[in-house]
Parts: sequence; C-alpha cells; structure tokens
Amino acid sequence: MLVFVVNKHGEALMPCPPRKARMLLNEGKAKIIGYQPFSIQLLYGSSGYKQSVKVGTKLGEKHIGIAVTSGDCVLMKGEVELRTDVKSLLETRKIYRRIRRQRKTRYRKARFLNRKKPKGWLPPSLESRTANTFRWINRFSSLLPNPTLHIEIGKFEVQKLINLSVGGVSQQLSNSEGYYNTRYFVFARDNYTCQVCKKKNKIVNTHQIISRTQGGSDRADNLITVCTDCHTSDNHRPGEIFWQWMQDGKKLRSYKEPPFTNSSRSRVYEQYPNVIISYGSETTSHRKLIGLEKSLVNDAIAITGISAIMRITGTTFMAKQFRKKKRSLHEATARKGRKQPNTNSRRNSKNTKASKGFFLNDEVQTRCGNIGYISGFTGKNACYVKSINGDYIVISGKTHKQQPLKGLVRRSHQGNWRYRLLHDA
Repeated sequence: MLVFVVNKHGEALMPCPPRKARMLLNEGKAKIIGYQPFSIQLLYGSSGYKQSVKVGTKLGEKHIGIAVTSGDCVLMKGEVELRTDVKSLLETRKIYRRIRRQRKTRYRKARFLNRKKPKGWLPPSLESRTANTFRWINRFSSLLPNPTLHIEIGKFEVQKLINLSVGGVSQQLSNSEGYYNTRYFVFARDNYTCQVCKKKNKIVNTHQIISRTQGGSDRADNLITVCTDCHTSDNHRPGEIFWQWMQDGKKLRSYKEPPFTNSSRSRVYEQYPNVIISYGSETTSHRKLIGLEKSLVNDAIAITGISAIMRITGTTFMAKQFRKKKRSLHEATARKGRKQPNTNSRRNSKNTKASKGFFLNDEVQTRCGNIGYISGFTGKNACYVKSINGDYIVISGKTHKQQPLKGLVRRSHQGNWRYRLLHDA
C-alpha cells in the first residue's frame, strides 16, 4: 500500500511508493507522523503534483469498507471492524449502579433528574459506531489532496422486509398482533415445528437464542420453538445436539442493521454536505461491470465510480476496535467493610495494563514467527496473544494459551485499535 505524504505546511500531497518514503526518511528529508495508516511529512518545501482522488465508503452495522482511487488506479483499500459490545457493557454498568444505590455509600443523583436527551441524540451503541466511522473517513480524507467523498447509504422499511403485504393501519401494529402473547406468536411463526430436530406434533417450548446473562431479551426475534425432547439440560452440554446447533451459528434473521443504517443516514448528510450518495443497487451493477467479486472492500472500490481498474494495490489494511481499559465505576462485589479504602484499592489482576515493559494490545511477534496482540496478562511473566481475528496464538506442541513474555518481540505500541496490512492471496 502507498504511503501518505503531507508537505512541511501540513497540506496533503499524492501518496508515494514505500521505497520512496524509505529514501526520504533515511536522507532526513521527512519524518513519520502516523502509523494508522503510515504517513510522513516532508521537511523541505514542496508544492507537489496533485491528481483527482476519490474516497469510497461502504457503511455496515459492524464493518465498513474504505477505498481510495485515482483515475484507473486503486491506491488503498481496507476494512474497519467496529465494536458491538457497547450496549451489553452499559447494561452491566446499570446493574452495578442499581445495586450500589441500595447501599449506604456515597450519594449518586437520581436518574429521573437526568433523562432529558439533546436534539439529535442516538443510543450510545449507535453513537459509538457512527463516530468511529466518521473518524476513519476524516483520517483518510485529511491525508489526500481535495478528495471527493462517495458514501453508500441505505433506506429500509423493516416491516416490509418481514411482511411485504403490510401497509395502512397494519403497519402501525406489532408482528404479534392477534396472538394471545409473544409465545404463541413464535409457535405460529415456526409452524409448531422444533427448530432443532425439525419434528412436528410434539410438546414445544420457547427458548432464548441469546440468554439474558449475555444481553438477550424475551422479544420474538430472540425466541425459537424447541420440543421438550431437545430442550433439556443434558442437550445443552458441549457436544450434544442443542449445543451443536448453537455452535453451527443457526439463528433467526436479524433486523438490527436496517435501523442503524436509517439512523446514520441523516448524520452523513449533516457531517458531509458535499458528499456523493449512492445506493446498493447502483453499487452492485457497477461492481459487476468492472469485474469484481462480492466483498465489502470491492463494494467500496465500486462506490468511487471507477470505470476500469488498470492497477490495484496488493495489500489490504484491516483495523479492529476493541475495549482496552475497564472503566466501570462500580464492581459487583461491594467494598464496604474492607480494610483497604476504595480509592486506594489495587487493580484487579485481570485488568493489568503493563508487565515487564509490555503493554496491553502491543503488537508482538512470538517465537514461532506469528504476529499478534497482547490481550491480557497472567501473572508477571506471561500473557495471552491473539491474532487480529481474535483467535488465540498458542505455542506449537502446547495446549495452554499462555505465552512467556521473554519469548516475545514487540513490533509496535498500539492504542485501542489493531491495525494490520494483509497481503492479498
């Protein structure tokens, strides 16, 4: 992937090849100003030759695709994975605070006095994803000379996705309208058929796909019909039929992405008044026209409106956001009555942020040559290392997940984003 360049006045220039960037750095004519993505700043005067540049962005619920094109060349392409655990973490914090209010500890203002929401308010989970999406768009746009921004947005009617014939007064009613309760609606939706063994004419129950302890609810989209023969405690154990059914990833169709896309559409217009908007039907036809397969990154390339691809970068960047620090104000176990004050309490061993010169989320290389990120420390001399996809990297021939710190080589120090360049196959 090309290296982004700005002149000594901070104005963006056209990206240069990595070899040219190394020469400038070795000769002392440039300095490094960023690693995500890698960018340099010239230390001598240069106006630079500028071309027309386009930035294409494919919005999604969990992933976004970004591509930069100029003429018939693809200069940069990649994928950003956003956090999806914000809602569950806030629910956990709410439970901790509710428990704390029942104890005789320091005073916290009542919640009913702070419920007024400002204009344009979004739920924290959507606000986090929207803000980080704009963050990456702004980052690449600031490193390019006068780029033209192209963003694909969607507009969905969720009830039409569920039932095409809905309309009029029925559009204002819930899906379970006319049923005794949600339980009988789920039975009718699944045709009184067990969703595990696919058998009918049996005694059936409703089961939560995602349990309440993991952030699930009793809504119809989280319930399935299961017969009494399959819905047993033994079948929930590892290796049994119901456990295997859940491991296969079988679940009902989710409609979370359309509302997120609808809510972010207005934010796009407010944030980027001069943006060029496109829709999925236009992107699909143009992607097929230029001969690209279906993927998030290829959609981002097609969004820019490139007519033909004569040259394309051989690397794809991947950025993934994760929760680096535990910022909860309250724990499940109260500190009332402990000898050590809460303000001077020691950090939990699971939340250790540094050990032996290594920090949480540092990019390291193991003895086997694998590259990963420190996800946590165990004791003082070992840690856990995960790949950018979230898989544990283990020592060859060993079954435990711990990696000794003395066998690691730190490549770079990272914040709460994991950033990697992956070579295309």
